[in-house]
Amino acid sequence: MRTSLVGVLSLLLAAPLSSATAIPHHDNSPLTKRAKAAVSIDDLYTTLNKEPRESYIQAFTRYYASGPHLAGKNYSQAVWTQQKLQEYGVDAEIVSYDVYLNYPIRTRLALLRKDSQTTNGHKVVYEAQLQEDVLEEDPTTGHPDRIPSFHGYSASGNVTGQLVFANYGRVEDYRFLTEQGISLKDKIVIVKYGKVFRGLKVEKAQELGAIGVVMYSDPGDDANTTEAKGVKPYPHGPARQPSSVQKGSVEFLSTGVGDPTTPGYASKPGVKREDPYKLMPRIPSLPLSYMDAIPFLKALEGHGLDTSKMSDEAWKTGGLGYKGVKYFTGPSNSSMVVNLLNEQEYVTTPIWDVIGTIPGQLKDELVMIGNHRDSWSVGGAIDPNGASACLIELARVLKVMRDKGWTPRRTLMLASWDAEEYGIIGSTEWVEEFAGNINQKMVAYINMDGAPLGPNMYVMAHPLLTSAITAASKRVKNYETGLPIYDTWDQEIGPIGSGSDFTAFQGTIGIPSMDFTLEPDYRKDNPIYHYHSNYDSIAWAEKYADPGYFFHAQALKMWGALLLEVSESPVISFKASDYAASLIDIVNSLSSTLGKASDNSASARSFQTSMEALKTTVKTFSENAKRLDKASETIMKQFTKNDVVADKYQTAATTLNSALLGLDRRFIYQPGLDNRTFYKHVINAPNRNDGYYTVLMPGLVESIEDKNWPNGNRWAGIIGDCTVNATRLLQSAITAVEALGI
Repeated sequence: MRTSLVGVLSLLLAAPLSSATAIPHHDNSPLTKRAKAAVSIDDLYTTLNKEPRESYIQAFTRYYASGPHLAGKNYSQAVWTQQKLQEYGVDAEIVSYDVYLNYPIRTRLALLRKDSQTTNGHKVVYEAQLQEDVLEEDPTTGHPDRIPSFHGYSASGNVTGQLVFANYGRVEDYRFLTEQGISLKDKIVIVKYGKVFRGLKVEKAQELGAIGVVMYSDPGDDANTTEAKGVKPYPHGPARQPSSVQKGSVEFLSTGVGDPTTPGYASKPGVKREDPYKLMPRIPSLPLSYMDAIPFLKALEGHGLDTSKMSDEAWKTGGLGYKGVKYFTGPSNSSMVVNLLNEQEYVTTPIWDVIGTIPGQLKDELVMIGNHRDSWSVGGAIDPNGASACLIELARVLKVMRDKGWTPRRTLMLASWDAEEYGIIGSTEWVEEFAGNINQKMVAYINMDGAPLGPNMYVMAHPLLTSAITAASKRVKNYETGLPIYDTWDQEIGPIGSGSDFTAFQGTIGIPSMDFTLEPDYRKDNPIYHYHSNYDSIAWAEKYADPGYFFHAQALKMWGALLLEVSESPVISFKASDYAASLIDIVNSLSSTLGKASDNSASARSFQTSMEALKTTVKTFSENAKRLDKASETIMKQFTKNDVVADKYQTAATTLNSALLGLDRRFIYQPGLDNRTFYKHVINAPNRNDGYYTVLMPGLVESIEDKNWPNGNRWAGIIGDCTVNATRLLQSAITAVEALGI
């Protein structure tokens, strides 16, 4: 069900404006004529750093992680989340979508030897458990409704064939097998988790004729925290539990996200449903534990290529040698086959987003934070629910600030998404429903997918958010050192692509977005986190990750600081020159790559000429970005030093904010990227070959990879046009500010 959208949300996201890329007219100034609010920014930070309670975060986490909350199965948690937000003064509503999901009915994975003496011609050599062990020390692992091992969006099927080991299932792994004459046609493929998104492992195998895929987590990727190195497995030690299974979605993430039956529009009751197989496999797949994988890997010994003799080190990372496994590619002997049964129920079923709103002084400028609520396990203590708890506790802290007389400058929105795990569905459907409206009003989206595993900040973000991230990191302390996060952080900000609920915001509309978490020191040996496993539990998290919830509190404070930095600055805290510097670096790097990769054909030379023109265009953008930043600094000084700000500075701030809010929208190309039109941002997108990592200027990168010089020439023109439009936006704002005599 869905509650009626008659509250604050419907007022904020009312009828769309005339143009999806127009800059909104502001009916209100960035602040009343008094520049200094009743509660200062320093007062807000004092509250933020003192108020969060680890005991509350623990209680909220324990609530979320105490029962099943698979996508579409967690309505009671949606209601609880709504009620907690309302308790803390947030106008919260439940927004539902009817989406296409699968739930497991029956699975089987068996190693068979042909035997003419049996009724069906096969003898079972080994049948996989496909269940994680119930541990007395970990109560939720024995929950009667615990979630079995399966893949979201895996195809139903019952297939039997020879087995082939394809390493990590990377494009280069499959290419290597093909070059060595090892066919995947009519084979079942076994691959290790890691390196690329699991859905792409299945997609590429399907393209090569495979009939099924199984995947497991190999302890060779666990550094020194392994049984082979003498470390005891969970629950008696920090090594990987041998029966642990990583569940997850196999949707084709690099092609698109969201409900695969409603690409580009919201999954509301009665809408047209399209063929889902553009975004999901036609062949079955299953996840399994490394304990279950061992007999299948041993069945390949002596068949195909010995991976220990390969030149590519990535083929030599297997860590099951201590169990007697020797890694060979196969295929298995023709008398030894695998049966994979995957029976799934596909249904169109409701999911429930919870959207909270705290009205600000500016009704047409929104800042949103979000986290997903659904999990692959009964627990989900780390992914996602430690962060879900932080969202609730942050709402409480914001209420304390408001009780002291604070009203946010910009309107704040807090989102608890459903069905992220299946394919970033809840957030994508919401963005698709309200795209024309939030496009006009949303300043930024700040995501925290899961709880911290340590004190060290890891950030992926749009370049426009760099200054806000830097400022926020100076306001919050690292729990372990007592120093500001800024002093202990490597200050690396990775590019943002896909993998969580920022995807549709950034990739389809151009809302500057970020995702952050806190990680352990990976130079040290750390407990193995059981990602997407039943062992992502309160018992594991409180023993090995953050027993006192101190890192959770640190993450909450950083989340709050980011929110304050973006919401409270009279002029939006973006530096256009940060974006420009990023574009210059990308174009220079790609020009160098093109020079090494291209031939002397006319089309290649034309592409190189277009790249030189793009360099000039980006340089002009950079020059105007610096001018806009200088104007922003001038205006900000007036708000900082004066109790009362003259009207012309108020007007100038409004003008600059309109330009900064609309800047990244200028890099949206509505026809979309080649062969994946869901993604429309010309500067960043998920890498088409791995799904997780970001590719910068994907149209150019892919054209160079494919040696498609005419297409590269085309994309240089598209990006150039977007950059020119962005430059004109900046120039218009600069001219308007200068006309005020500033």
